[in-house]
Amino acid sequence: MPQIHELSAVEQAAAVRRGELRSIDLVEHYLTRIAAHSDTVGAFVTVTPDAARAQARTLDEVPPAGRERRHPGPLYGVPVAIKDLTLTAGVRTTFGSAAFVDHVPSVDADVVRLLRAAGTVSLGKTSAAELGCSLYTEGEVAPPARNPWDLTCTAGGSSGGAAAAVAAGLVPFAQGSDGGGSNRIPAALCGLVGYKPTRGLVSGGPLGAGGFGLPSHGPIARTVTDAAALLDAMAVPVPGEPYLPPAAPAGGYLAAARAADPGRLRIGRFTTPMLADEPVHPDCVAAVDTAAALLADAGHDVVEVPAPLGPQLWPLFETIWYVLALSPVPPQRQNQLLPLTRLLRERGQAISAATLVTTLSELQVQVRRAMHAVAGLDLLLCPTLSRPQAPVGWFTETGDPAEDFDRQRRFSPYCAVFNVTGQPSVSVPVADSAAGAPVGVLLTGQAGADATVLAAAAQLEQRAGRTGRHPEIWWADGSATVKASEPQRAGGAATSRTSDIR
Repeated sequence: MPQIHELSAVEQAAAVRRGELRSIDLVEHYLTRIAAHSDTVGAFVTVTPDAARAQARTLDEVPPAGRERRHPGPLYGVPVAIKDLTLTAGVRTTFGSAAFVDHVPSVDADVVRLLRAAGTVSLGKTSAAELGCSLYTEGEVAPPARNPWDLTCTAGGSSGGAAAAVAAGLVPFAQGSDGGGSNRIPAALCGLVGYKPTRGLVSGGPLGAGGFGLPSHGPIARTVTDAAALLDAMAVPVPGEPYLPPAAPAGGYLAAARAADPGRLRIGRFTTPMLADEPVHPDCVAAVDTAAALLADAGHDVVEVPAPLGPQLWPLFETIWYVLALSPVPPQRQNQLLPLTRLLRERGQAISAATLVTTLSELQVQVRRAMHAVAGLDLLLCPTLSRPQAPVGWFTETGDPAEDFDRQRRFSPYCAVFNVTGQPSVSVPVADSAAGAPVGVLLTGQAGADATVLAAAAQLEQRAGRTGRHPEIWWADGSATVKASEPQRAGGAATSRTSDIR
């Protein structure tokens, strides 16, 4: 019989509804795995076992007939994890920084409240890059987030702990956030599905000014259907948000993913990096080739197109990124920030209001041109990253934070463009590198077409046939089991090394 964590999140909830499992069974199973493996992969910075057990027992006490009324949707009783950048009332939330090591918010982010309302049970906070500033997660409040496929490599960032937790089987799915690729980058590295919704689809409240529209909460999951189910729970309109959310599809995003039938699409394929003039690793190009062939075989019209934006966007994006790094930090604790964060904040403080306004205006001009260029396409297909993996410590190894930041730009020259445009974008694992590491591709749709993106991603996922593959740590130290068909066990640990990087 398979272990609990071998079931998808949606399957776990179905087992709870049928009475085959209780929510407390799921919670105890995952808490056992977290205790055994979290520090190994740097997944959690704060675990909340007592609160999780209490919430699970409360859910189990509700009679089956009343569960849908109290917590509608398909996720009743399923554990989840919340990113350490996301406000959670009464739970230590450090924003990945030693400067906030003892910070306990008094308010929940809207997305935390909505996930609780859907009947999910938070197990705690997953490690994140300091203030969300980097695409790796190697701070001072938790062990570095390591890739479960190869512990010498990074799990990415800024949602690195979330991806490490999901890939290692420590939680069925996780909440993340994506301001420049922060969900999609870790997902690509760890063989997962990472989703960035259309701008405005998921509330960023109740605090904050919206980050110029770049960041969005979204799911990290093992399957597209689990990601879609988590998105349904998050994508509830909240008054006062600065961006108008698109209308939800009939039946929700889970129905679109389950159907895996987006209709015949016109898909523009490209591999040219957009934010850097950077050679793309052959394994990343090969993954796009694989995805293009699978999508063409599904009946879609896949055509070669120019990249919609180019390196001229980078100076504009980096200006905005510097300003976004200016999150309030107590003056007496600023010396506890990491060198990269201090560099970004120093550059942000030097940007005048006039420069910022001019930058935002020019950025919108570039976005308009790009959207006109891709208006006849339903989807864009490109690599998620320029290289398959990066070792832990590789970005910081020179000791120069400016070099660190430039390495990040060259490593991820695709994802952030779609934060700027506000389009829905998902990383889907489709192939392995020559060293055996998972490699993802990006599918990006028109604004508001999240259902199409998820349906196409589910179709690609089915044809790629990779959902049964897991790293070796996945199979370690199992506990409870449940009656279900045995999933296919596949693949051992990858052995990607620095040769994938340079």
